[in-house]
Amino acid sequence: MNSRVASGFIGTLAACALAFTALQGAFAAETAGVQLGILQCKVIPGTRVNLLVRSTADVGCTFDYGGVVEKYRGETGIALGLDLSIKNDEQMAFGVIAASSDVTPGAYSLAGKYVGGQASAAAGVGVGAKVLIGGGKNNISLQPLALETSTGIGASGGLGFLYIEKAQ
Repeated sequence: MNSRVASGFIGTLAACALAFTALQGAFAAETAGVQLGILQCKVIPGTRVNLLVRSTADVGCTFDYGGVVEKYRGETGIALGLDLSIKNDEQMAFGVIAASSDVTPGAYSLAGKYVGGQASAAAGVGVGAKVLIGGGKNNISLQPLALETSTGIGASGGLGFLYIEKAQ
């Protein structure tokens, strides 16, 4: 992938995040049981384990909705698929729409397990997408699409996962 395409993708990702943030403010996330926000996760360097058909990496995440920020930690990767990649500086951003019984600040209602399809490719600068659904026992959360950026080389795809919990 050339740098012009990569910078265009990153610009598009930033524009989508800004538009989503503007919509978040417009809807104010005050409606009971609905959260609008952005979950951003970054892979912690040195934690990636790649076994070709399964890969894992630890993540640190922040969820920002209406100026309230919650910090999460967890694990992401491919549970079953093919991962022929060596990646550095991996980041992903999810637009979040969640129905929950408790959306008060500090409730950490996004904590839970999410699964779905994912694919990525990298040749220097890389891009990827995840479609994950799931949540914790007290909520149902949906991240319709996550966009991912990375540096490295290779390709991966399969059944992806993200497990997050409140950061200590």
